[in-house]
Amino acid sequence: MSKYLNVIAAYSIMLLLIILVGIFQSWSVALSIFNYCMISAVMTMGANIQWGYAGLINFGIMGYTALGGLAVVLVSVAPVSEAWEVGGLNMMVCILVIAGMVFSIRYILKKIKKTQQRNYLVTAIIIVGLILLRMISGPAIESIEAVDPAKTGFLGGLGMPVLFSWIVGGLLAGGLAYVVGKIALGLRADYLAIATLLIAEIVVSVIKHEDWLARGVKNVIGLKRPVPYEIDLQSAPWFINLVEKFNSGKLNLINSVTEKQDVLKQLVIDASSIYVKLCMAGLFLLVVVVLLIITQKALYSPWGRKMRAIRDNEEAASAMGKNIVKEHLLIFILGSAVVGIAGAMMVTHDGLFTPGSYRPMRYTFVIWVMVIVGGTGNNFGAILGGFFVWFLWVQAAPIALFLINLFTAHLPETNAIKIHLIESAPYFRFLMIGIGLLIVMRYRPQGILPEKIIKQ
Repeated sequence: MSKYLNVIAAYSIMLLLIILVGIFQSWSVALSIFNYCMISAVMTMGANIQWGYAGLINFGIMGYTALGGLAVVLVSVAPVSEAWEVGGLNMMVCILVIAGMVFSIRYILKKIKKTQQRNYLVTAIIIVGLILLRMISGPAIESIEAVDPAKTGFLGGLGMPVLFSWIVGGLLAGGLAYVVGKIALGLRADYLAIATLLIAEIVVSVIKHEDWLARGVKNVIGLKRPVPYEIDLQSAPWFINLVEKFNSGKLNLINSVTEKQDVLKQLVIDASSIYVKLCMAGLFLLVVVVLLIITQKALYSPWGRKMRAIRDNEEAASAMGKNIVKEHLLIFILGSAVVGIAGAMMVTHDGLFTPGSYRPMRYTFVIWVMVIVGGTGNNFGAILGGFFVWFLWVQAAPIALFLINLFTAHLPETNAIKIHLIESAPYFRFLMIGIGLLIVMRYRPQGILPEKIIKQ
């Protein structure tokens, strides 16, 4: 039990901070922060699997997050029948052409020795394939995007329950990781980081500009959720009665019937938001707990010890017969799949898919800061880093605004400096996160909860 005292203390402080937000701001805001903290925690667990377990630097987290979000659209949105009629078949043919290109190239690379002839064949397949894709997809894309572009203009999805998209998001991210790993895992350190970042930018760029896939920058709104909608709860008799019963003491103090109805209406609105967020929190917490149990068992299993041995000394591990390339590819796929699940969770929580919002700062570098602050190689540390940094990211503006008003209280409201500082409050998050990172690196260079190897 003593070995978990630091973990308990750190998480208790984090929970206290969220409770204080609920007391001094609102419980709806506190629950929203808690939910996003759990989504960030899933992302950090994915990054920690790659870096903490195997020492792989993946700066492409943004791309896998975006694929997870795309999965929500492809799975939960109802198919657009008009779009499928005018271009759906052609797009399916394009998928078959791509598959044919891949299998043909793989066959040639396996069966034909490395010669000039082989290079010519591969080049010819790529050129012919690209020409066919352009000929088939061009007219189809134009027809699809012309179908009621204000509301649709894309193929839609499968119309399935949104929770399936979390699994599909992990599969899509894992599939991309397999392709990227086959290409880039031979690189090391900064070269691998640059390659993964560029590939992530390509993925996001494709999603943003291919409107037929998910409306591009026009966004997809009104996505399905696995929990009730606030508007439905606000008209449900059972929920209204529950809120009225829970707040009976407060309502009984009001004599005016009209005023009581107005107060009850507002209480129902507030309670519906809290109820929905609590339901989301339950689902997210279940995912975090399940992933934590799996990752903990993996970390201290023979496989986990093998991965750490490869991380610490590749040459020695290779000399002992370990397949370094194979193990790196496996862990790269697993970590990316976890990030894809987090991306699907985030879009499900928001109820909209906005490809233009995927930027490296938010979905790559901040995630890395979370892992560094929490502690690499420690699953509890990765989760804590996700909670702490996201909390600071959200609360930096209110904290900065409080401090600005405190130190400029003697200045008139029209003072140019005061106005400028107040307008700049949202940008203080970068300063605070930077200061927090510097403090941790100075006094806890291995993170708040550093890696601990438990001897079996």
